[in-house]
Amino acid sequence: MWALYKKEINAFFGNLSGYLILSLFLVSLGLIVWVFPDTSVLEYGFADLEALFVYAPYVFTFLIPAMTMKMIAEERKSGTWELLMTSPLSISKIILAKYLATISLVLIAVMPTLIYYWSIVQLGQPLGNIDHAGFFGSFIGLLFMGAVFAAIGLFGSALTVHQVVAFVWGVFLCFFLYFGLTALVELNVYSPFALFLEELSLSFHYRSMSRGVIASSNLSYFIFISGLMLLLTGLLIKRR
Repeated sequence: MWALYKKEINAFFGNLSGYLILSLFLVSLGLIVWVFPDTSVLEYGFADLEALFVYAPYVFTFLIPAMTMKMIAEERKSGTWELLMTSPLSISKIILAKYLATISLVLIAVMPTLIYYWSIVQLGQPLGNIDHAGFFGSFIGLLFMGAVFAAIGLFGSALTVHQVVAFVWGVFLCFFLYFGLTALVELNVYSPFALFLEELSLSFHYRSMSRGVIASSNLSYFIFISGLMLLLTGLLIKRR
């Protein structure tokens, strides 16, 4: 399992596309936080990184499916999946190795954004004038949301043998779970189920953690959705 984990990490950084994906992620958030006038913290005038956590889910919606799209789909298309299935590893260990590799890649992508936090701490008046609880609550929420998106991305990759189709599935499912359910609530069409749909959405639990309170209900939700998507991925692979 460790060998498969390392293989996925090496495969991601073994070609230019991996570096390109990470660069686009960091450049996009850097422009949003520091450059674009409507979202720049320098224009905002307050020691606050709200823009980072508001727009990071948008970037995650495309970044993480791009990381996972070939993890299963490409192996099945190239024929290496059959070799993997005949290895001593069980399906659950294969999925877990690929999932942990994706989470590691998400961590590698997100950790440099801590520089933004350090910068705001230094720029604040007085020094360190920032909502530390709100920042770290949002940061932890972002990591858990990345874990959910990673599980969704693997599920999308298991649905097809084509990378592009897997990417589209991953983007759609991430988008629906984060933005779509909230949009349905705002349409006011499903009002009897509004509260249920709201609590089912990723954005509801992510916003709760952004207030700086790490509630077990929110963590349980993220873990449950991740586990559910990994379980569905395993069932889909067994069925085929």
